[in-house]
Amino acid sequence: MKKRFLLLTILLTTISCSKDSSTSPTNPTETMYYPPIDGSTTWETKSISSLGWNQNAVQPLLDYLELKHSKSFMILVNGRIVMENYFNSHTATTPWYWASAGKTLTSTMTGIAQEEGYLSIDDKVSTHIGTQWTNEPLVKENLITCRNLLSMTSGIDDYVNGVYSDDVSPASLNYKADSGTRWAYSNVYVKLQDVIASATGQTWSAYFNTKLRDKIGMTGSWIQSDNNVVYWSTTRSMARFGLLALNKGKWNTTQILNEAYFNAATSTSQNINLSYGYLWWLNGKASYHVPQSQLQFNGSIIPSGPNDMFMALGKNDQKIYVIPSKKMVIIRMGDAADSSNLALSDFDETLWTKIAALYQ
Repeated sequence: MKKRFLLLTILLTTISCSKDSSTSPTNPTETMYYPPIDGSTTWETKSISSLGWNQNAVQPLLDYLELKHSKSFMILVNGRIVMENYFNSHTATTPWYWASAGKTLTSTMTGIAQEEGYLSIDDKVSTHIGTQWTNEPLVKENLITCRNLLSMTSGIDDYVNGVYSDDVSPASLNYKADSGTRWAYSNVYVKLQDVIASATGQTWSAYFNTKLRDKIGMTGSWIQSDNNVVYWSTTRSMARFGLLALNKGKWNTTQILNEAYFNAATSTSQNINLSYGYLWWLNGKASYHVPQSQLQFNGSIIPSGPNDMFMALGKNDQKIYVIPSKKMVIIRMGDAADSSNLALSDFDETLWTKIAALYQ
């Protein structure tokens, strides 16, 4: 009788432990959740306590986010909402700009267009939009491929008359180096949108909406802002895209983006800036470059963040952090945490020390 009781106790303990382990953010047996795409507000949640995270670390994180001019913050684990917070009168239905975090949308659409046979990323840009789209000699312009635009290695000067420029009119796109030999963060990537429109015979917005936005239940639109076309959406829509990225281009049972392309997009794309893929930033590499500089910095971009993290980073601290090892997506929207910036800032490092305190 005692032996049977002991075996029953062990069995119940094993079952209990198994149930507890299913709440782990890294547990491979927990199913991935995808919110419905029918326009409803339904989205499964997961509590801090069920994950075994440190509840005492929540308020310091929220206080810091509010102090640093945040509009919204979300954490997903296995697709489920763990934290969703809004600040400074921002709401779940208020749109906000992605800034350069939206570069990753362009990267994704380039991969989709390639998969559908409209283009190859090794095509010359001029094949699709004609010559004289830059101010370069034709022999140099014809060296520039779609891959160069994806990896920021066009060789086009990011400065005009000594001033950093986001103007993409031909007169401002001047030769600095042969394509593939120089990494420089530049707005010229936006020419990929023209390439896609020309190759598909559709407007950029129409192709984007049909092939990406509507397929994962996002809302939002592209809005012209000076020399940029900037995506605006709700925080949850940004989180949907982050969830697609977490799952390597797959949404539920549908492969939206070819996985091989996605893997290339989130890996080092050239040997100059190891921390840059196809318009995605990569953490955990040996060195990195920053916008408006040719200096190389040793170490990871965000030392306090996970090494496998890849990121969509936009002006004034718009953030999508994707961490495959933890099945996590993290979103931050808002005004600049400190001073205005193009993508990277000191805010990332401090923010990650507070995020890590949740689960360490």
